[in-house]
Amino acid sequence: MLRRWYGSKDHHVQDHDERQAKINELRATIGPLSGHALKFCSDACLSRYLEARNWNVHKSKKMLEDTLRWRATYQPEEIRWDEVAMEGETGKVYRADFHDRFRRSVLILNPAKQNTTSEDNQLRHLVYLLENAIINLPPEQEQMVWLIDFNGWSLSNYVPVTTVREATNILQNHYPERLAAALLYNPPRIFEAFWKIVKYFLDSKTFAKVKFVYPKNEECTSFMQQVFDFDKLPTAFGGNNESEYDNEEFSKLMRQDDMKTAQYWMSDEKSSEMNGNLASKSDLKVDADP
Repeated sequence: MLRRWYGSKDHHVQDHDERQAKINELRATIGPLSGHALKFCSDACLSRYLEARNWNVHKSKKMLEDTLRWRATYQPEEIRWDEVAMEGETGKVYRADFHDRFRRSVLILNPAKQNTTSEDNQLRHLVYLLENAIINLPPEQEQMVWLIDFNGWSLSNYVPVTTVREATNILQNHYPERLAAALLYNPPRIFEAFWKIVKYFLDSKTFAKVKFVYPKNEECTSFMQQVFDFDKLPTAFGGNNESEYDNEEFSKLMRQDDMKTAQYWMSDEKSSEMNGNLASKSDLKVDADP
């Protein structure tokens, strides 16, 4: 029953050639793209949108076009750490300095450490970290894992339902198949009331990726050991790593990653510009020849 949690994906289209045909069909229906949209719409990206819509090209096209409009307006790839640094001061959400055993990026969430009230800024902070988790994935991996620590959580410091709903909407509709698992670690009984509301925001695919993990449950402990190296996993999640979030060090890392992000999105643009300049020079040379 835990097979899907260990990194496998259930494709509704099994044959490689059939999947590629669907990807090509989706690309053809989208039409010409340029700039960041062109770089964003890799074959792997199109495959994720098709997977999210059970390989229905028409539904995948609508979903992808909605994302392209959202990205053109929201510009998630342009967000930089210093714009959202205030949101990260308490370590309420941050990218772990380790991957799981399947080399997936790990986002650690501490909802009890909420420190601001602006929904817009909170969402931009989350989107920034989603983009950062993706940019730090190894080439063969496309997904991330969320570890949610409920230590200190109560109904007095919970994230507003409206914010949770919008965050869920962004994750499901604009980052499909990026989440491998959301592990809710030791949620208190009172969380059940909150969960009854939140679960209605989740589509079936996302809902299936949510797992409640309890430290005194042997199956849960075994599961965590199969997914994580316990020497890297923080003690808050039953691991052996006693280090705690250091905002100053994390900020340094994010500023370094900002340069990596900028280079990634600029690479194709510079290449296109260089090719265009070379073509122009070539044209001038041809015109000058007798």
